[in-house]
Amino acid sequence: MQQVPAQFEDQAIRRVYDEASETWWFSVVDIVQVLTQQPDFQTARKYWNKLKTRLNAEGSESVTTCHRLKLLAADGKLRLTDVATAETLLRLIQSIPSPKAEPFKLWLAKVGYERMQELADPALSLERARELWQQHGRSEKWIQQRMMGQETRAKLTDYWATHDIKEGQEFAILTNLIHQEWAEVSIKAHKDLKGLKTQNLRDHMSEAELIFTALAELSTRQIAEQADARGMKPNEVAAKIGGGIARKARLELESRTGQKVVTAENALPPAKTLRRKKP
Repeated sequence: MQQVPAQFEDQAIRRVYDEASETWWFSVVDIVQVLTQQPDFQTARKYWNKLKTRLNAEGSESVTTCHRLKLLAADGKLRLTDVATAETLLRLIQSIPSPKAEPFKLWLAKVGYERMQELADPALSLERARELWQQHGRSEKWIQQRMMGQETRAKLTDYWATHDIKEGQEFAILTNLIHQEWAEVSIKAHKDLKGLKTQNLRDHMSEAELIFTALAELSTRQIAEQADARGMKPNEVAAKIGGGIARKARLELESRTGQKVVTAENALPPAKTLRRKKP
């Protein structure tokens, strides 16, 4: 997952993007602080805790759809934080009397609209990503490979979405299965190998890792299409076969070169601090 703070007026809203489910998760406390105009984070957190208790007592489903993810806190440490999707937040906002509620709804709609634009025209998403990767110091060759892999990934998830696979957990299960098959390590183990926490694994892959990930996902989609795989079981079969094709190619390359494809190499030095250019 990749943390990319957003800005509402003069307030930073922490959010994290889950690539597997293609979902933005927003910090609920940050939003509560904006809407209630609380002077500090702790006061906003207490307000949210009381609101959760009341909503639970009322049997509201809004609280149950919130999750807890590690977000960067003010002290620079990663701490478990309640997060929610834009859809859940729109329901929560109804329970918070605030003059800022309507502007915030419009802000969430804008965030959602940008995502809809990217879905309708993936080139927009790729162009924004290109600018970010350039800021990270990636080479043009690496960026080209990353973008090609992203396009391959998008075609696969488009197939899943239209063949009875639910975004979120089921996307994540199949993604991890493909990765486990070709790399012989899970996504989590691969991130641990590279010393990553909240960062997007693909943004820290080597050129070879990106190529084999793309080969595994391309193979999976084509096999699923040929079988018209629908639902989890048939798509799990396709994922294993597709990942297996890439694994065989990886093992062949490693035997020829004597070099491992899956390594601890990290494309971005962890000590490097990136600053966005002011408009």
